[in-house]
Amino acid sequence: MSTSGSDAGTGPGANRGVSSSGPAGSAATDRFAGSGTHPDADTVEADTTGAAAVGAAPSATARSAPGGAGRRGTVFDETMLGTVRLDGEDHARRVRLDLRVTTDRVLRPLGTTAARASGRIRVAGWADDADAAGELEISPLARRRIRYRISFTADGRRFTLDGWKSVTPRRPVASMTVLPFTLYENGERAGRGTLRFPVATGLAPFLASFRFPRAAEGAETLMTPRWKGEPGRTEVWYTTLTDPESGTGLWLHHELTAPADGSEPYAHGWAAVFPKDGPVRHARFGPAEWTPGRTGFTAEGVEAVPGRLTGSAGALRWDLTEQGVDAPLFTFPRWSWRRPLLPAAQILPAARASYGGTFSYDDTTLTPTAAPGASARIYGHGNARRWAWLHADLGDGDVLEIVAAVSMRPGLRGLPPLVFLRLRRGTRDWPRRAERSAVGWAGLGRFRAAVGLPVWTVSGRAGLHRIRVEVTQPEDRTLALDYTDPDGSPAVCRNSERADAHVLLERWWFGGWRTEAEWTLDGTAHAEVGTR
Repeated sequence: MSTSGSDAGTGPGANRGVSSSGPAGSAATDRFAGSGTHPDADTVEADTTGAAAVGAAPSATARSAPGGAGRRGTVFDETMLGTVRLDGEDHARRVRLDLRVTTDRVLRPLGTTAARASGRIRVAGWADDADAAGELEISPLARRRIRYRISFTADGRRFTLDGWKSVTPRRPVASMTVLPFTLYENGERAGRGTLRFPVATGLAPFLASFRFPRAAEGAETLMTPRWKGEPGRTEVWYTTLTDPESGTGLWLHHELTAPADGSEPYAHGWAAVFPKDGPVRHARFGPAEWTPGRTGFTAEGVEAVPGRLTGSAGALRWDLTEQGVDAPLFTFPRWSWRRPLLPAAQILPAARASYGGTFSYDDTTLTPTAAPGASARIYGHGNARRWAWLHADLGDGDVLEIVAAVSMRPGLRGLPPLVFLRLRRGTRDWPRRAERSAVGWAGLGRFRAAVGLPVWTVSGRAGLHRIRVEVTQPEDRTLALDYTDPDGSPAVCRNSERADAHVLLERWWFGGWRTEAEWTLDGTAHAEVGTR
């Protein structure tokens, strides 16, 4: 897996935890380079009494406009503190509400925006629900209110917090930060309270939490062939996964090659299996005629389409299902996939996926269940001069993808490898911009890679975080394969779906670096090194 220029490539696997080994996952391929009061509390109470039963007011979620590929939404975090007095009690209880708010469009200050909310609500001595969820109606000017309707569980019963901030220019700060609310159970009032946004301590993290992510493109869209008939192009669909029961790594590589001399394009590829106890085995399929116009890759009985991977090569046979469990991950800048201006680009239609089905080789049949892994795509002109790739499913929803490559272009061949590194922790990607690790700031602060075998490393710093990754590809767990570029030039990749990796993430804190997270993968990382 390689690309050239940013001729870079991508690859597979990893695991998460503090000094712990974890599941592997990802993709390997061959091409790369106090009860308070509110001024409008009576109004709020009157409204929530009439509409308080959940569903009495129109659903904010139902009104949200459908998001299309390329449209940006809004995500932010909000924390509010206050008190509630339950009906039948003579004292107030402290309340803390932590929410993540998501919209399908950029907030419209002059209009009304529907939003989804999820998070945690804590009521002293009564409730602590980390799965609270509901909706917001954000309309500070059009309707002069920001309404919250959050459902949660307390003492085994379902309740709804219903209230709004009544926005007025007479008291802009108080009206935007004070939320009087009513609690309901089965449509009946169960208590009243007030939440306040802590401006002094909460404003900075609130503003820093704002993100404007682009709406995710569907897997079917990202799996669609990019090739439009140009000579000198290569396009790859590849999948890597680890069978959790046996520890065996699998690699499926599907490729379309359009020769630079204008001759007929052809489809080909291979499958490889990396047993925990035994030698690596692989077999090739094709070359075969390329049939355009289909979603994914289909040639000579081999398919890599959304949700399914089937085929055979020599003594290897597979029939696997694929279920994406994460949003797409753009290892290269997002624009480079939409507009192929770079020599090559790579993406993961889903940063993490789960696999099931069968994979047979020799007299062995694997039946993976919920096997961690990922599929990836590459489109470009061919392989880099040399490259390294890592995919690591770190567990708990975290994933690391690295491509480091030296371009084939004249004048760039003598430069150090460009590093594209994307670490996804939960719903956030670091560095925030894909090109940050490759170009730094005007060349300063670029991430560095030392590419070799059996050990290669990547290190770098962005913002208050720095990372060091060390990958080991033992010779007996590594497969060497020949590649041929569209112009006929050869390359060799050395791939392991049972590599080892150590990842150290540190944060600058009060004058020193402190470990924020550390992962160790023992035979579950997916990695590759390519050379000429």
